[in-house]
Amino acid sequence: MRMQDWEMLSTLYDTTNITKAAQRLFLSQPTITSRLQKLESYYGVQLIIRWQRGITFTPEGEKLALHAKKMLLEQRKIEEQLHNMSEEVSGSIRVGVSNFFALNKMPKLLRLFKQTYPNVEFQVVTGWSSEMHRLILNHDVHIAFIKGDYLWNETKHLLYEEEICIAAPWEFTWEDLPTLPRIDYHTDEKMRSIVDQWWYNQYKQKPNVTIQVNQVETCKEMVIHGLGYAIIANLVVRPYPELIIKPLHHPSGKPITRKTWMYYHNDMLQLNIVKAFVQFIQSIDVKAL
Repeated sequence: MRMQDWEMLSTLYDTTNITKAAQRLFLSQPTITSRLQKLESYYGVQLIIRWQRGITFTPEGEKLALHAKKMLLEQRKIEEQLHNMSEEVSGSIRVGVSNFFALNKMPKLLRLFKQTYPNVEFQVVTGWSSEMHRLILNHDVHIAFIKGDYLWNETKHLLYEEEICIAAPWEFTWEDLPTLPRIDYHTDEKMRSIVDQWWYNQYKQKPNVTIQVNQVETCKEMVIHGLGYAIIANLVVRPYPELIIKPLHHPSGKPITRKTWMYYHNDMLQLNIVKAFVQFIQSIDVKAL
């Protein structure tokens, strides 16, 4: 099997959908179908079963797909080792980044790093912090930037801590909040748990959610335009002095905060490129960017 076949099977296994796999690999659906048919003919077994909404791997297909994933990992390791034999910091580094960090911090960090190390290329994956945690656990990325505390037995470096707050376009009292219009947004489970726990410690009734959006940036824009308040991380709304911002507190009076971390496996520091990037991140004030 060629490496292109490994990549195709691995992507199909992850997406369980030929259309999505074709988009991710920048291939046409007929090309993927043709490659699958050739592999099935070569091995003499059926690899996938097509359904209306996607595909399922047969036992033989799943075994071959898992082998493809293993071979891709080994190929990646040998490439990294070859790059690392030179003292020059070069090659490709894979980074998993939570959504807000990817939008507001990552472009600046990459620009600054590449000023010193122009021969480094980045493969950046973005998503919820829970997804980035899974990627770093599975060694799918070298480094992950994650909001919140997740189970991790290796090294993590605290980048900053931010308050969770109410951001509103008008003055308000805490007593008024249950009746005021709230803008809500999809977020990861840990942030949702923080918000819900605070709310139901304060109020018996449900919040008056009038608008639900997919992204925190869209939520912020709704608040800026006077459509309601939001419970949101301070860094998202800090640049807007026209908003009324009040931090949330635990019953003890301590502010409710959320931490952003850099996670990495200790053995990854053996790679010059990873070591250089970790040291770079540790040397700057990420929150101030």
